[in-house]
Parts: sequence; C-alpha cells; structure tokens
Amino acid sequence: MGKLAYTWKLMGASWDVLKKDKELLVFPLISGICCLLVLASFAIPIVLSGGLQTAEGEGAAAPQVMYYGLLFLFYLANYFVIIFFNSAIISCAIIRMQGGDPTVGDGLRMASARLPQILGWALLSATVGLVLRIIEDKSEWVGKLVAGLLGMAWTIVSYLAVPVLVVEKKGPIEALKESAGMLKRTWGQQLVGNFGFGLIFFLLAIPGIILIVIGGTMAAGASAVLGGAVLVLGIIYFIILGLVQSALQTIFQAALYLYARSEEVPPGFDEAMLSGAIRQK
Repeated sequence: MGKLAYTWKLMGASWDVLKKDKELLVFPLISGICCLLVLASFAIPIVLSGGLQTAEGEGAAAPQVMYYGLLFLFYLANYFVIIFFNSAIISCAIIRMQGGDPTVGDGLRMASARLPQILGWALLSATVGLVLRIIEDKSEWVGKLVAGLLGMAWTIVSYLAVPVLVVEKKGPIEALKESAGMLKRTWGQQLVGNFGFGLIFFLLAIPGIILIVIGGTMAAGASAVLGGAVLVLGIIYFIILGLVQSALQTIFQAALYLYARSEEVPPGFDEAMLSGAIRQK
C-alpha cells in the first residue's frame, strides 16, 4: 500500500506536467498506431505462409535461425518506433521542466536529430530482448526465471539511457554506462524501483473491463445497440488510459534524469519524492 501511495504521488507530479502540454498525448498515440502497423507487417505474411515456429531435433537449425531472425527484426522495428516517440516526449518534458513552452514540433525535431542514437539503442535493446527470449525458450521454468531476473536488472540499469542519448547525444553503449553510473552515484548499488505505474493503471483499468463485459453481455442479448455503445466506450477508455500511462511514465523518466544528472528538482516534484523513487535492496 505504501508503494501504491508513493506511485500515486509520482503520477500526480507527472500529471501536472502533462496538463500543461496535453499535446504530448499525440506521441504515444502515433507510437501505438505505428506499432500496430509493424505488428501487422510481420504477422500477416507469417500467417499467410502457414506460420513460423521454433523447430527442434535434426534439421531444425534453419527454421530456428529464420524464426529468431524475424523476431529480432520485429523487436528492432518496434523498439525504434517506441524509443523515437518516447524521445520526443522526454525532449518536450525537459523543456517544460526547465521553464520553456514546448510544442509537438519541438519534440519531433529533437527526436529526429537523434536518429543515429535512437537506432543504436533500438539495436542494443532488440539484441537484449532476443537473448532473453532465447534463454526463455531453451528451458521452461528455469529459463523464464533467469530471463525475468535479467530483464529486471536490464530495466533498472538502462532506465535513464534514453534521456541520456536525447539530451547528451551519446551512443547506446555510452548512454547505458552513463545511466548505470548516474543511478549508482545517486542511489547506490543493488537498486530496485520503489514505484509501480503498472499496478496503479491496472486498478484504473478495472472500470474499462467492467464496461467491456457489460457491453459484450448486452450486445449478445436484446440490447445490441446500447451494448455496442457501452463496448465502444470501454475500448475508448482503455485507449485514453494507455496514452496517459505512456506519457506519464516517460515524463517521470525525464524528471528522474534531471535529478540524477544535476540534482535539479523539476517543478511539481520534490527531492524526497525523487530520491525515494529508487532504493537499495
């Protein structure tokens, strides 16, 4: 409960930034649409060709190479899209936190100016993602456990990497080292996150789930029109909630970077809030 209350405060501070620049929601919206297009561009050919799965046993090397090769390309395209638009949000959030008045154009320009760094980070992220997937595929529960632990460590160590490459224009390896260094200097070693945006938004998603269930039940019965309207309302609720979640998490990431880089406390946040966001195990 303490973690939920703490996360709620962090979300409130990030929400204050978003309220001043509601146009930032455009970035996760476009990012989501582009990710769906990326998914379709990979999924449709695979389905039409009869599917692609990992193969085992004699003669399985070629299908496995093709499977993991396509998976890597999917990760790369997906990460590139997500990182590009997250970079735009981070750019605008930092401008706002430093007293400026950002526009959508500002975010797109700054993200576009970092295309080599973004591509490099997407390549590194896709490689890590593929390695974790291979570990998970090679063993059932042991592989999933190891991949989960490594994934958590990667998430923490790389948490400030995108703000570093956006603001300081550093390459992926330098950004990763700088992210790990800032976290270590600011919060020490053996780090864990002390916030959980996902859990808060899961709770906030419950009304949307209720709307969809009620709408689906009504649509299957006599009130098809009203049920369809309730169903659409639930879907719209989920879309808006997803956009807000993405924007708030990225704004908080920018605030944490400013604090870790220069001990600058952005407007709306306080030092105790940021210093407690990450703690030692």
